[in-house]
Amino acid sequence: MAKALEDSSTTWSFGSFGAVASFLRDSAEEARSLPDARMGLTTTRGAIALDPDADCRPVAYETGFAFGWSHAVALCLPDDAYAMNRRSVVTELGPDHHAAKPEDRDGLLFDLGLNLLAVDACIRTNDPGTIALLRRAAGENLFGPGDPIVAQLVAAGPHRVFVTRIGRIEVFSPIRIEAGSAPVGPRTHLLPNILRLGRTHPATAPIPPGWVPCGAIHPPHPCRDSAGGRIPFRRERHEAFQAMLARWGDPDLLAAKKGEAVIGRHARSARRAGEAQEACLRGENSE
Repeated sequence: MAKALEDSSTTWSFGSFGAVASFLRDSAEEARSLPDARMGLTTTRGAIALDPDADCRPVAYETGFAFGWSHAVALCLPDDAYAMNRRSVVTELGPDHHAAKPEDRDGLLFDLGLNLLAVDACIRTNDPGTIALLRRAAGENLFGPGDPIVAQLVAAGPHRVFVTRIGRIEVFSPIRIEAGSAPVGPRTHLLPNILRLGRTHPATAPIPPGWVPCGAIHPPHPCRDSAGGRIPFRRERHEAFQAMLARWGDPDLLAAKKGEAVIGRHARSARRAGEAQEACLRGENSE
């Protein structure tokens, strides 16, 4: 994990399916270590803090699709150790004593009440108007009839704090309404239609039975930049992730990727990823 933190081209994400906070930074952006025992970084736009006691299992995988593939290393906990507080209404929690930056620890933390299994999605603020808004909404559902406070929270742009059993990501930058409306950097997204499914992760992620992902590491992609734009195939990035896949991936999916007859949705996806990579290695950048 320390190596991934050092790499500015690596993205981190914490959350559940439909509610995710991401931490990433520019190569020239100043990043500071945390002033406590946690491993992590802070920038002017966000922060990540990793719980030193979390004993998570990394699960590396690739997902193939029509025009390429994606990859990630899921950070998983056993299904008896990952659950968060599952508050179902907006709830005031008091000062955020565990904020990554000491100057943020007197900010008030409010759980948004999304009733998620693997993450508490929260807002942190010192702004009197935002505090009053959230206190008026206390005990209510964030996405109730008319979504009464969502637009006001977007306009206020308070800190978003996503807390899991493996750590937290904090986002300080303004809330983006549309993709591409702000520079690439730390961000959050909440998708109510997906949240209603109540899943901890997408069905395309091959998470082993008995384990639940609380977050993920997204190493740099061989064919895409941090904004998702297409770039020429970079073999060193491909080889770096293949080493992770060999160490932390599912052996059956590795076999499927090589063309062995392994049945199942995830096996077919792994094979599609392998085919796309083979094209890139031949000089046919299919991304």
